[in-house]
Amino acid sequence: MIILGLDPGLASMGFGVISYDGVKERMLDFGVLHTYPDMALPKRLVSLFEGINDLIERYQPDDIALEELFFNNNAKTAIVVGEARGVALTAAALYTTNVFEYTPLQIKQAVTGYGRADKIQIQQMVKLLLSLDKLPKPDDAADALAVAICHAHSIRMREQFRVR
Repeated sequence: MIILGLDPGLASMGFGVISYDGVKERMLDFGVLHTYPDMALPKRLVSLFEGINDLIERYQPDDIALEELFFNNNAKTAIVVGEARGVALTAAALYTTNVFEYTPLQIKQAVTGYGRADKIQIQQMVKLLLSLDKLPKPDDAADALAVAICHAHSIRMREQFRVR
C-alpha cells in the first residue's frame, strides 16, 4: 500500500510518501511544496494544487491522509491554511475516495506514544520508524511523514478517519 501524507500550509505544504506492507513502513519520498508571499493568493493555491497532483500522478497512492487544522490564536492564519487544506482535499478527492484526516494529537500518539510530543520527538520517531539515516527536515515534511505513519498504524480502523 502507498500512502501520501500531507501537512497543509500555504507557504509550505509538507508531503510524505510511504509504502506499508501491513508490518513495516518504508519511506519513498518527502519534502515541501513551496509558495511565496509575493504570489497572488489564487496563484499560490493553484501551485499547491498542481504540486499535489504531480505527487499523486507520480506515486499513485492507495490512500491520502491529511492533518486536521488546529488553531486557537490567529484567525487570519487559520483561514489561509484552511484554504490550502481545501486545495489538498480537492486534489485528493478528484483522485480517490480514500481520503483520511487525523488530529495533531492522534498523529503524535500514533508516532511517539505521547500526545504532547514536540517537533524533535516526532522527527526522531519518524527517523527510527522509517530507518532513515538522519532526521527528516524541514518540520513540515517530517510532519507529513508522521501523518502517513499514523494512517498506516490506523489501517484497521481507517473508516473512522475517512473524510466525509
